[in-house]
Amino acid sequence: MGAYVVFNGAAFRVMAGQFLASYALIFLAGLLALIGGLAIVLAHNVWTRDWRVIITVIGWLALIGGVVRIVLPQLVVSVGGAIFGQAVAMPVIGVVVILIGAALSFFGYRNA
Repeated sequence: MGAYVVFNGAAFRVMAGQFLASYALIFLAGLLALIGGLAIVLAHNVWTRDWRVIITVIGWLALIGGVVRIVLPQLVVSVGGAIFGQAVAMPVIGVVVILIGAALSFFGYRNA
């Protein structure tokens, strides 16, 4: 996902604009994020001082983000429009996603 955002930023920006124009898609994304976040929080609510806390934080962020998308779709449209309107934001977000995925892959497979 991060590589797609970094290398296909223009296409992702168009897709994000289409997403933000549809309250139905925002609701559906919120529902999916809520379910996924709740599953992670229920199965892996581990607050330790190591890499495993990243999974817990992602679960809580997904849960909160899902609730926000369902309850406040207007806020999602305004914040999303502000983020996608900045040219620098997309590559930075893509790189952060790549780094988080690389860290989770490294630690997860190293301990397997």
